[in-house]
Amino acid sequence: MPTPIEPGPAGAPRRVVVVGGGPAAHRFVDAMAARGLEGFEVTALTEEAHLPYDRVALSKALLADVDLTLGDASMWDTPGVELRTGAKAVRVDTESRVVYTEDARGQLHGHPYDELVLATGSNAARLPIRGADKSHVYRTLDDVWFLRREIRRLADELGRQPVVAVIGGGLLGLEAAAGAQDLGAKAVVINGAPWLMNTQLDEGAGQALGRLIEAKGFDVHGGVFPSEVVVESADGADGGKVTGVLMADERVIPADLVIVAIGVRPRDELIRATVEAATTDEATASGKPTFELGPRGGVVIDDACRTGVERVWAIGEVASFSGMCLGLVAPANTMAEIVADRLHGGKATFPGFDTATKLKLSGVDVASFGDALAKEPGALEIVYADPARGVYQKIVTTDDATTLLGGIFVGDAAPYQSLRPLLGRELPAEPGAFLSAAGGGEAPETELPDDAILCSCNNVAAGTLRDAVNACGTCEGKEPVRDVAGLKACTRAGTQCGSCVPMIKKLLEKELQKSGVTVSKALCEHFELSRQELFDAIRVLQLTSFEDILDRYGRGAGCDICKPTIASILASQHSAYVLDGGRGTLQDTNDRALANMQKDGTYSVVPRIPGGEITPEKLGVIAAVAQKYGLYTKITGGQRIDLFGARLEQLPEIWKELIDAGMESGQAYGKSLRTVKSCVGSTWCRYGQQDSVGMAIQLELRYRGLRSPHKLKLGVSGCARECAEARGKDVGVIATADGWNLYVGGNGGATPAHAQLLAKDLDDETLIKYIDRYFMYYIRTADRLQRTARWQEELDGGLEHVRQVVVEDSLGIAADLEEAMARHVESYEDEWAATLKDPERLRRFRSFVNAPDAADDSIVHVAERDQIRPATPAERVALGATIPVRAAISPQAEEV
Repeated sequence: MPTPIEPGPAGAPRRVVVVGGGPAAHRFVDAMAARGLEGFEVTALTEEAHLPYDRVALSKALLADVDLTLGDASMWDTPGVELRTGAKAVRVDTESRVVYTEDARGQLHGHPYDELVLATGSNAARLPIRGADKSHVYRTLDDVWFLRREIRRLADELGRQPVVAVIGGGLLGLEAAAGAQDLGAKAVVINGAPWLMNTQLDEGAGQALGRLIEAKGFDVHGGVFPSEVVVESADGADGGKVTGVLMADERVIPADLVIVAIGVRPRDELIRATVEAATTDEATASGKPTFELGPRGGVVIDDACRTGVERVWAIGEVASFSGMCLGLVAPANTMAEIVADRLHGGKATFPGFDTATKLKLSGVDVASFGDALAKEPGALEIVYADPARGVYQKIVTTDDATTLLGGIFVGDAAPYQSLRPLLGRELPAEPGAFLSAAGGGEAPETELPDDAILCSCNNVAAGTLRDAVNACGTCEGKEPVRDVAGLKACTRAGTQCGSCVPMIKKLLEKELQKSGVTVSKALCEHFELSRQELFDAIRVLQLTSFEDILDRYGRGAGCDICKPTIASILASQHSAYVLDGGRGTLQDTNDRALANMQKDGTYSVVPRIPGGEITPEKLGVIAAVAQKYGLYTKITGGQRIDLFGARLEQLPEIWKELIDAGMESGQAYGKSLRTVKSCVGSTWCRYGQQDSVGMAIQLELRYRGLRSPHKLKLGVSGCARECAEARGKDVGVIATADGWNLYVGGNGGATPAHAQLLAKDLDDETLIKYIDRYFMYYIRTADRLQRTARWQEELDGGLEHVRQVVVEDSLGIAADLEEAMARHVESYEDEWAATLKDPERLRRFRSFVNAPDAADDSIVHVAERDQIRPATPAERVALGATIPVRAAISPQAEEV
């Protein structure tokens, strides 16, 4: 053992040693540096070889080589800060105030301290079952990198999709299962509890999550515990391959790889050894303070994060407070800030654990906060559940339904952002108004009190953000903050998980409006004008090229926000071929190919079927084309037939056959009219009031090719039974005995909205006139990528304003709007028909520029249900195909 090191001389910098290299340790060092390092020397000891990294984002490293380093790595070069990697702490001598570490060669090194901060984190829990040594955990970067290599090795060795069984249905288990699935494995979740995430979710929410997860392709086995990891050799000897998991009910679940993610255990072994040694030490009898371990492990702390031993603190997952150790970011950050504050002479205290959780699992939103399980006596639960959609929303309040105690959201977590800061406060509206899935719309607007915590990860209150916007008291000597980026830099709000950024943006805009500061509506960094202002400027000056528009109103070279937006504006005003005149480079990926790109790099072909009406002859042509080119066929919800799997160079050949048969492009790839859905109406149906099919065809042929800020969908129902679901469309038309009722501003999608009645009992001519006006007013005034529902909501006056403009012509622009629509109708030309006429335009449709006739042989399909589908990564490996590396798709590319 090395000779004990004497403490530093009086007047020397205080030596602060941090044991640990995780997020809590990083945040503590960062907090010390932010408060000033004068009079301090801070040394962080970590046994890992990496800089401190973001463990919350480990799933990203499972899929690709990404940099998860926390913060700015240059912090570790700050004078007064030192990071020692590969230094495993093995003993603490609290008498001499020295921490001993062991390096890779087994040599011991002493690190004297004046203040010791324990931030050792936690280890993944292990299962005490037979064969457990053949399982793997999901906790560190090294764990994740191993799993990535192993899943790929198994796919290669087995020649099929490997099966990965994840034991544990909590946050970490579901994250590991999602990562395994993304790597091409079949993911199986084994959960001893009856439902998933049982610590955070109640039974209804857990069951909803289970249905959604199963719909994503996961197999979920719940309510039974595993009893053995089965290996080939009978005795589980080294070298045996995993074949499955034996359950307590004697079922065997096949598996090629087993990951255990049943929770974490605080890494308190460093202190545990000290505590055990102290039980026989004379120091105990003398009454000297000692460490105390929590009931579930961890080092007990008080509300200042002090342990029972002088000058020793504990933060993060190793700290036990009120009998609990939690592996969440927010409390770890708070503890780190408290200790830094205390070392600088402050009196901050730990308020307790914030257990709020919000995440997205394989595209499924899940959120839980506060007393989510309604354990408070007299707690009232307000619940909306839709098992068919996999949506569950619950708000927990006091028994008088006024004070918010907690909540759970699965499938639709939109209300979480508004509710989370109101925890423990009186709700500004009745609880049901916040259940968006029940048809309540957006959560009610609320003015957050100054002391409401808006960013829980970094414990930033709404008042702190307001101060930064109005006087920047947070950052002394600086100008008031005027954008979200500035607020992040100034207050740290939104810099950890990012889920609070929408609320930050709303608060910023409100504060700026209160101050009389104009809130920027700039389209992007290259154009100070909004989309509406650009549209009007282009229309008035009759500009026709991006270069002219950029020279007059912009700066720089443009970006993937302004280029597609201006391309759309030009197309809606001039109806010119979208890929001519230099406009091709402005378009999104799908518009450049006049087709929707799919996940494997192939494209879909969608002929227009106006009103859903099609002849047997045209059906025969579609069938013949699908058979000839080996395409997957699917009837859509918009009453069309999609053909999937076409290669880029095949698109002209396919479209020639369809156009020769009298069809045209359905423009499923563009921000334009998609479909006009209809029921059979009075022609066939005994309940039909009007000819809904005829009207639908008339509308679709009128508005086809109409470019707009977002996609447009219409529906025409022949009676009030509403078989065409017209009120779920941007424009809905429903027949009555006296004509047509016109509904506007509806949509499906992630935030569904019912269309609202604009006018009733209209004749055909008036109906079409009003729709012309409505569409053109929307195209001129909406923001980019804004659906009609949101546009209508945000207009000053809402639906009533739309009614005044469209029906009453309050702005005196009705004739202008109708004329603009008439020009569109007259100038319409099918884009694929125009493409086939011009050899130069056809040159775009080649997989390889230097080999015009070559096919892309990296595309691999397999058979399923008598059709084709893209091969999974595992299937590609089994078939000996290479994994293609494709160009990045623009973020605005349309999803089918």
